[in-house]
Amino acid sequence: MNISGYLDYIKTPWGHLFYRLVWHNLEFEGKKILDFGSGFGVTANHLAGSNTVIAVEPADELRENRISDNSYVQMDGSIDSLKGMDAGSFDVIVCHNVLEYVEDRADVIAEFHRLLKDGGILSIVKHNKKGKIMHKAVFENNIDEAMALLNGGKAVSQNFGMIDEYELNDLKEWIADRFVLDKLYGIRTFFGIQPNSFKEENDWEDKMFLLESAVEDDPVFSNVAFFQHLILKKE
Repeated sequence: MNISGYLDYIKTPWGHLFYRLVWHNLEFEGKKILDFGSGFGVTANHLAGSNTVIAVEPADELRENRISDNSYVQMDGSIDSLKGMDAGSFDVIVCHNVLEYVEDRADVIAEFHRLLKDGGILSIVKHNKKGKIMHKAVFENNIDEAMALLNGGKAVSQNFGMIDEYELNDLKEWIADRFVLDKLYGIRTFFGIQPNSFKEENDWEDKMFLLESAVEDDPVFSNVAFFQHLILKKE
């Protein structure tokens, strides 16, 4: 796992923009929030500025290097940790770029449903294979890998290893009779296929934020975005 590489990434304009696009659809205050698979605590730390947050992360090196400017509870654990929590404990659960690395996805979704209050919100950020193919073909000019992904191959994260991607239809099976899909946003629709030299301009991040957020809920664009952000509500 490339810890320094990821910590450097989140300091870049494009790394910060990713989180900015996620967070502007998670404007909560006074909520009790669970961050499952909290990683370096970037989102847990942000949400803890105005909420009570419990973060769960199994990787020692991620917890040890976590960001904690704001106060939140950090737990060592995975799905077994969830099973020890009381039903209806949380207003919001966030699970960002995590299910790609989990085997028992349906069980995790079932635990999220149990832990959320009625009407609670589940925020999932997932990799989108179509967006990854666009990135490989356009930004990297790696047509061979783009074709391999198109034919069912798996992508590899520079920082976290093999990505076991899943499709929106897979998620709909896991959430059936548990959650309603309320919103679907695209993230990194445009800036992932731009040359990095453009991203060093002083006003690039603000201008690109406005452009990305203007089309984030348009299915034409979200279908080819690098990431997808789903907002689900507990029935």
